[in-house]
Amino acid sequence: MAVDARAREIWRNQRLAMDEADGDGEWFEAVHAVHQRMLQEMDLGAIEKLDAARAHEAVTVAARQLVTQEFPSLLGDDRERVIKRVIDEAIGFGPIQPIIDDDTVSEVMVNAADEIFYERDGMIYRSPLKFRDNQHIMRIVERIIAPLGRRVDESAPYVDARLPDGSRVNIIIPPLVPRAPTMTIRKFRREKYKVEDLVKNGTMTKELGEFLRACVQQRLNVVISGGTGTGKTTLLNALSAYVPNTERIISIEDPIEMKLQQTHVIAMEARSANIEGKNEVTQRDLVRNALRMRPDRIVIGEVRGAEAFDMLQAMNTGHEGSLTTVHANSPRDAIFRIENMVMMAGFDLPIRAIREQIAAALHLVIQLARFADGRRRITQVTEITGREGDTIVMQDIFTFQQEGIDDKGNVVGQLEATGIVPSFTDAFSLSGVNLASMGLGYAEASR
Repeated sequence: MAVDARAREIWRNQRLAMDEADGDGEWFEAVHAVHQRMLQEMDLGAIEKLDAARAHEAVTVAARQLVTQEFPSLLGDDRERVIKRVIDEAIGFGPIQPIIDDDTVSEVMVNAADEIFYERDGMIYRSPLKFRDNQHIMRIVERIIAPLGRRVDESAPYVDARLPDGSRVNIIIPPLVPRAPTMTIRKFRREKYKVEDLVKNGTMTKELGEFLRACVQQRLNVVISGGTGTGKTTLLNALSAYVPNTERIISIEDPIEMKLQQTHVIAMEARSANIEGKNEVTQRDLVRNALRMRPDRIVIGEVRGAEAFDMLQAMNTGHEGSLTTVHANSPRDAIFRIENMVMMAGFDLPIRAIREQIAAALHLVIQLARFADGRRRITQVTEITGREGDTIVMQDIFTFQQEGIDDKGNVVGQLEATGIVPSFTDAFSLSGVNLASMGLGYAEASR
């Protein structure tokens, strides 16, 4: 995995990681020395309890004084860079703070002290930034999870948590990972993605965007399917913007990632069991509770277990227009996964009954994939039309046709309408929605 130009720029600007060529650790050691003095002379625990602005001011003043005392030969930009890194060590994320601060980075992965990777635009790069050793990683880990009331040790060697800004962090330590503590941070996007943004970056076409707008507004039940990192939550957020502001939305997640754009939203989050194994609240518990809260729509960030049964029940009993995501590699696989999840509910239903519920509840599956060039694209939009015997019948409305790869390694292809007329076209026409005007490849607005 290469180090891209942006990573080199971060590295040069900070001058705080060891030089790739000759292993020069001058700046690395300077930061360590000043930080050790700060630990001796200041109560950083008390400072961390201050609000962010006051804590930053206090640490900045102390870092400036200590750098001047310890390294009087450091002047100008060199001194400011060391001060910045000392602040990161004292109240930030240490060596990985520069890539945490980079808004173009979506994920940060620490595999070992000298193995830091990050993801940008769907591609993974290796960063030149480094921790000193495993103890250094653990110190930053403790800073991350302590304010959240979580812990990680031999009795609880892994933890999932959400940072104050909404970012997700997973930490796993030895002996489960023998070499070094491992940390993965999925950063929280501050901006709200719109369908127009996904059209611009090639995830979908303008015609498909119009089609999906109509589907959401006409209250079709939609499942977004894809593998890890394909952009399922991003698409879910974008589509949610089409839900009218007059509707009451209940969202259910584990953990919360969505940023629904309506004014009447109740966001609920599942809770893991505590250290004693008690007080767990599952997504299924929340789905059941949501039905008592007078929802117009229920949005489940990711269906992954027995809550699939309750979700289908809700969709079949007056809560049309619900949205969810599922991990699967094709629309057909998505249906199989939901079948298996329903079986986890423990009702011993025959497969025919489960498929009957799925065929009645779900209308559309949107499939996402991440291609070799790092770009995320919608590859299929598939309608569920009903059942024939024990088989759920599906038909593709849009498919991505890959034509090859250009000389820069970019995937070449187009997302095209298949020309198949959706079975809900008549219902849309009665509501004044003309699907034929959206470039679906057929002339009539009804079958």
